[in-house]
Amino acid sequence: MSDMVPRKRLRAGDADRDAVLEVLQRAHGEGRLSIEELGERQDRALEARYTDQFDELVEDLPEGHELAAGSASRVAPRPTSLPATGPAERTSFSIMSGRDVVIEPGTRHYLNFAWWGGDNIDLTQAMGPGVVVTLELHAIMAGHDIYVPEGVRVMDDSLAIMAGNDVDRQAQGDGSNGTVILKGFLWWAGHSVKLRGSRDR
Repeated sequence: MSDMVPRKRLRAGDADRDAVLEVLQRAHGEGRLSIEELGERQDRALEARYTDQFDELVEDLPEGHELAAGSASRVAPRPTSLPATGPAERTSFSIMSGRDVVIEPGTRHYLNFAWWGGDNIDLTQAMGPGVVVTLELHAIMAGHDIYVPEGVRVMDDSLAIMAGNDVDRQAQGDGSNGTVILKGFLWWAGHSVKLRGSRDR
């Protein structure tokens, strides 16, 4: 009788999605996924609501065998090819102020709350093939300027009310140099993503 009871589906969380994105980036770095396949699977991973939706995204990849077995939330992302010189997670606040923030290699998650303020966030050192960096940026009447190197794919998963992010055409890469995921709540606010060097032009 127990075999006839349908298995309950488990809701996917941010940690699950991040683990899958890490696997996809590693597979692309190894030449198993084309740029187009990487982008398509990344989009589906971000849209997934249940953990069983991840299986078909990684089951044909050696890097994803553990995830395909249903252990997405228990598998820690493997180190990237870049040396980890900074903390995996960072947190800061920007209240009626702004500063220059350099995200160091090894940082996978950066959290900031901005109110009437904004920083210059430089991701040049942090990005590279197979790297996924999540920027969780909550802003109220505020916004940041985010600078990325060439080849970085920018994915916007923010919740915006009378607000929005602006990604310069030159800054939107093909994912060959990593992926940046924008998250956070925006109200009368927005961030600008620019290619590194555009600030001086």
